[in-house]
Amino acid sequence: MMYRMVSPWTMAVEALEAALEDGRFVECGASQEKSVGWVAPRGEAHGALVEVVGGQWLLKLMVEVKAVPGSVVKRRVQEQVEQITATTGRKPGKKETRELRDDARNALLPMAFAKQGSVQVWIDPQAGLLLLDAGSQARADEVMTCLVKAVDGLAVQLINTQISPAAAMSGWLSSREAPAGFSVDRECELKAADESKAVVRYTRHALDTDEVSQHIAMGKVPTRLAMTWDDRVSFVLTEVLQLKKIAFLDVVFEGAPSSPGDGKDDGFDADAAIATGELSKLIPDLLEALGGEMAQPQ
Repeated sequence: MMYRMVSPWTMAVEALEAALEDGRFVECGASQEKSVGWVAPRGEAHGALVEVVGGQWLLKLMVEVKAVPGSVVKRRVQEQVEQITATTGRKPGKKETRELRDDARNALLPMAFAKQGSVQVWIDPQAGLLLLDAGSQARADEVMTCLVKAVDGLAVQLINTQISPAAAMSGWLSSREAPAGFSVDRECELKAADESKAVVRYTRHALDTDEVSQHIAMGKVPTRLAMTWDDRVSFVLTEVLQLKKIAFLDVVFEGAPSSPGDGKDDGFDADAAIATGELSKLIPDLLEALGGEMAQPQ
């Protein structure tokens, strides 16, 4: 997810570190279903919550969820309903059954396995960009809620382009010509816009064919398209301007400094510098290929 900052980023590193500290991640308690909080990007226990590498700010939000299978709760409630019916001669009503369901879920939560997932946050103060590696808009909204809570006055907007990604991808596939600096790879998903919702997926398949062009001419819209930028970074572009399956090609690592062998550097700085360095060049080129950004409403 790519966001444009409405106003310049002026917060100091120390101030952001202090602001995030109040929301540092704590694992779910025995009867807690969900916990959300900030963790050290380097993965160190009690480490710094803000890392700055080459002028790029890096954060990490952890989300832990404990879920009890609905079938288990249903079975526990059914057992209790049968017991009440057998001992009292009456069947619990809807309100009592709902209370039994809540009690059963709370009783089973301490035994539930916790599932953790994290979201990387990249802030580019100079470019005025804020990027998340969230897999869905719902998870991105969750991250932004936590960030806005910590950073007073933070205002961002999802980046919108003059040409929608779907329209641009349709044009590239129909013309069999990728935008300058990019190449089209061998993966694509096309969806029908009508009530049929038909989907055609190509994997490891040439896309410069009449068949692909015909699908688009018949109204199917590209929702995912694999591309490579400058022979350096491959990715999948989606219809909502997400970049997925980002991979840095071998040429990116040629001449890159290796981590020292003293064990003091886990490669975090080098990896961060490479990732942010390449993407900070790719993103402007991609936005230009999509006609540039739409002006933000005043």
